[in-house]
Amino acid sequence: MLPGAVIGWDMSAALGIGDALGVPPLAMAELLPVVEAVMVAKLNEQMDHSHG
Repeated sequence: MLPGAVIGWDMSAALGIGDALGVPPLAMAELLPVVEAVMVAKLNEQMDHSHG
């Protein structure tokens, strides 16, 4: 945990959501890390702009 920043997603929760939506586990394993990296970067960028 890092105050004021997003460092990552709860991957167990993300995999559970994918499973509930019927997304194949192999697709989740391939796509989640890439999507997570972009989302974390964009969320942190947005938080920086709103605080500064």
